[in-house]
Amino acid sequence: MSATRRQILARTGASVAGIAFTGAVSELFAGTAAASPLGGAGYGPLLPDPDGLLDLPAGFSYKVLSRQGEHLRSGEGPVPGNHDGMGAFAGPRGRIHLIRNHENRATARTGVPTVAGLTYDPAAKGGCTVLTLDGRNNVLDERVGVAGTAVNCAGGPTPWGTWLTCEETEDKAGTNGYTKDHGFVFEVDGADPRRTGAVPLTAMGRFQHEAVAVDPKSGIVYETEDAFQHPFGLFYRFLPNKPLGGTGSLRAGGALEAMRVPGVPDLSVVQETGACFEGVEWVPVPDPQAVATPIRLQDFGSKGITHAQKLEGCYWGGRGDGPGAVYFVSSFARTRDGSGATHFGQVWKYEPHRRRLTLVVVFGPSTDIQLPGESPDNICLAPTGGLMVCEDGDGGQHVYGVDRKGRVYPVARGAQNIGTPEAPEWGEFAGVTFSPDGSTMYVNCYTPGTTFAVTGPWR
Repeated sequence: MSATRRQILARTGASVAGIAFTGAVSELFAGTAAASPLGGAGYGPLLPDPDGLLDLPAGFSYKVLSRQGEHLRSGEGPVPGNHDGMGAFAGPRGRIHLIRNHENRATARTGVPTVAGLTYDPAAKGGCTVLTLDGRNNVLDERVGVAGTAVNCAGGPTPWGTWLTCEETEDKAGTNGYTKDHGFVFEVDGADPRRTGAVPLTAMGRFQHEAVAVDPKSGIVYETEDAFQHPFGLFYRFLPNKPLGGTGSLRAGGALEAMRVPGVPDLSVVQETGACFEGVEWVPVPDPQAVATPIRLQDFGSKGITHAQKLEGCYWGGRGDGPGAVYFVSSFARTRDGSGATHFGQVWKYEPHRRRLTLVVVFGPSTDIQLPGESPDNICLAPTGGLMVCEDGDGGQHVYGVDRKGRVYPVARGAQNIGTPEAPEWGEFAGVTFSPDGSTMYVNCYTPGTTFAVTGPWR
């Protein structure tokens, strides 16, 4: 099935991001709570917010949990900016630990405060902050989770309840004033950040990390690389020496491998949903630390390796006790950038037990240039019925949902006043995630950095 933007608008009665979808969208939700149908696409039109921050459907409301420049409740300094990936974890007595990335580069105006024992490189301004909430989304505490990291973009949760935050850079010591090499994954324990400290998980590779997903049965960690220049990023798997060993176990090292799809050097050239590739190979990475050469440029032998532009979101899904699969997103590809073909977004599914890769969803171009419509960025499987997608583009920004029938519906829109005189346009959304009980959707506005809790008649 597919839909044009005008058809989407006609169905929803609201200005939503106009992305067309083709493919077996129900594949994304098979065997999860998200497989249950909504009973109609979405929640109705978005209503203007009188406070000018966040437009939502009728019956929904939001709470601003935190904004850039306010004071961290710990007293460690101001709330950093550039809110990005995020995860929500259950704590004791009904509390929730919300771990939030800050994608700060060396030039960031408001960096993550440096804290003794939690800082990797004092010259770097990225990292994570942790909000502790009660059952009513009241902020009980807000503090630094890890500091001194760089360009913390996305990441992913572990089966043991910690957050893996990813550096989307490969800058070395001496670049941009950094005193240490960057491009690593760090583990953050929301309940007690000092349990994890600021230790790079070097065996997981040094590259422009985007997101990770952990197979809850094997413990294998899948990783996406959002490299900015051609040749583009790779899709990796990390085989830990202590699989599923709990907090700190990934420090024990392991082996890093990159995916090779025989006969497909560039995933962008695959255009048909349902296209399936058997016999996927995993090739050892010659130098995971990229001491002399970025991994994607290293020699993987005469058969080469498989690249893809804008590899971003990554998550694990499956059918209950079944073997499961990992899904990952290519946000877009453009021939003018060096890709083999152009597309507006893909979702891929890799089944480890079958060594099979399938293209399950393709995002198509808008048919109405008057409205915003950019490629998918952060995504999550919503426990309340579908896929949530953060828009990353120009103009008005949205969080929108896709149900298992491929129907697109608006969830939230950044209102005009979210901006500042210095950045008057709407900031992109990032880090969409749900509370462990599914009652609250948390989402960030990237800039000015703002974290929202959205509640309402989720179904």
